[in-house]
Amino acid sequence: MAGRPYTSIFLLVSLLLLLTFSDVAEGYNKLRPSECKPRCTYRCSATSHKKPCMFFCQKCCATCLCVPPGVYGNKQVCPCYNNWKTQEGRPKCP
Repeated sequence: MAGRPYTSIFLLVSLLLLLTFSDVAEGYNKLRPSECKPRCTYRCSATSHKKPCMFFCQKCCATCLCVPPGVYGNKQVCPCYNNWKTQEGRPKCP
């Protein structure tokens, strides 16, 4: 019985940490439409096809409210962005 208060405190602290870190992970996915252009500008900075990259990135961002970090890859961070496909089945979002 003496160990029971420590177990409750441990569970409470664990729950608070879990909630804190889940908010941090989701924070990247919750963009406002006004934040899309700067994120897409960085996302498309390494490509030689900037105009189409920016067009599709901004379209995807407006729908998904998320742009993956970096200039390439990392799409698993934004499931909507990652799963949106063209009619041919290729990725729609850069």
